[in-house]
Amino acid sequence: MNLRQLRTFVCVAEHGSLARASIATDQAPSLVSRQVGALESEWGDRLFVRTGRGMTLSDFGRRMLPEVKAAMEQMVRLESVAREAAGVPIGTVHLGVLPSLARLLLPLLFSDLRRTAPAVTLRAAEGFSGNLDEQLSSGRLDVAVINRYGTSALRGEEVLGTADTYLIGKAGGTLLAERSVPFKALEDVPLVLPSAPNGLRVMLDQLSRRHGVRLQVVMEVDSSVSMKNVALSGHAFTLLPLMAVKEELVLKTLAASKVIKPAIPRTIALALTTHRPLSRAARHVAARIRILAPRLIGKDPAR
Repeated sequence: MNLRQLRTFVCVAEHGSLARASIATDQAPSLVSRQVGALESEWGDRLFVRTGRGMTLSDFGRRMLPEVKAAMEQMVRLESVAREAAGVPIGTVHLGVLPSLARLLLPLLFSDLRRTAPAVTLRAAEGFSGNLDEQLSSGRLDVAVINRYGTSALRGEEVLGTADTYLIGKAGGTLLAERSVPFKALEDVPLVLPSAPNGLRVMLDQLSRRHGVRLQVVMEVDSSVSMKNVALSGHAFTLLPLMAVKEELVLKTLAASKVIKPAIPRTIALALTTHRPLSRAARHVAARIRILAPRLIGKDPAR
């Protein structure tokens, strides 16, 4: 009995035919038949009932199929553990990314991993920082790229870069004619923002009270894509970093003015779960993000 025979048995069971299993495994039908026969001889009973329409599992075969699948899963796990121990990054890494950075970072990271660690699979999720924090703390994420409002990250997080906050709206408006706009000019400007609680909303609430500015939030959405779409309509403005609207600024469908007096800086940080030790694959992904993300943060494609 060997792993190839087990795989052949499962394939015949799933396809119900030696011919179809032969095509799926790229083996001659005679070899498929011999491998099934070898298992039947080893185990002392028939795995299939041969009919004119193909191969149907016998009672014994139905009993053995889940056991064989479980054994194959264990073999895959054993191979993964062996490669991990031998220093080859392998396995699935759960990554959380800010919506403002995801469109730029994920394709770049995927391409990089295909070259540096092809056995690593990314399972990526977009979310605002509060949601990513929750997933990190519960162990659903291994690594996350998170926003912190201000000029520093939390303890244990690594700073990848800083980005200013911009007022974003449809191109051609007078409010966005200048490179910058003072915070007080946002009073009574219709804004579409993430719903509270949210780091940006907390910061805006603090600044509005401190400077006596009344903000008019006309819509709350938890999607940067929706925030941009509303801004594109010309009916409202939003607040985002430039990296979130790179393509729209190049196409001149949106315009941006940096919010100043006071500015609203945001620190982009790399956070790692403390729920469990990081796998070699997760450590590799984190290392590649340290190299790739700073190149994307804070750039102004429109100036």
